Amino acid sequence: MIHVYTDGASAGNPGSSGAGILFVYPNGEVEQLRYHLGFMSNHEAEFRALELALHIATKKGIQQLSIRTDSQLVSNSVDSGYIKNRAYRPFLERILTMQETFDLFFIKWIPSKQNKKADELARQAIHEPNRVYEEGL
Repeated sequence: MIHVYTDGASAGNPGSSGAGILFVYPNGEVEQLRYHLGFMSNHEAEFRALELALHIATKKGIQQLSIRTDSQLVSNSVDSGYIKNRAYRPFLERILTMQETFDLFFIKWIPSKQNKKADELARQAIHEPNRVYEEGL
C-alpha cells in the first residue's frame, strides 16, 4: 500500500495557489512533488492537490492508495460522495471517477501537524509559476 499525503495552499483566498504531494512507498522511499496551481481558493487547491495525486498514481500504475489530507472538507466529501457547495462539485466528480479505478482506496483526515511536509511543498509551489503539472489535467 502506498501512502500519499496531499495539501493545497493559497496566498490569499482566492489567490496564487500550490499543491504539495508526498508518495511514501513500502520500502521507505519518499517522493516529494509540488505544483503551481494558478489562481484559486484554498479549498479548490486542496481538491486539486488530491486530483493531481490520483492522476500521478494512475500514471505510475499504483493500484492501492491510502490518502492522507488535512482538509476535512475534502476527506468528508470523498467519503460521502457529496458536497453541498456547487463550486467544488466538478473536482469531487473527477476524484470519485478516478477513485473507482484503484483496487484499494482509502482517505483519512489527519491534523495539519502530521501533514507539514506536504504543506511546505504546497507553499513553495505558490511562488513557482513554472512548476505546473501538464500531463492531461
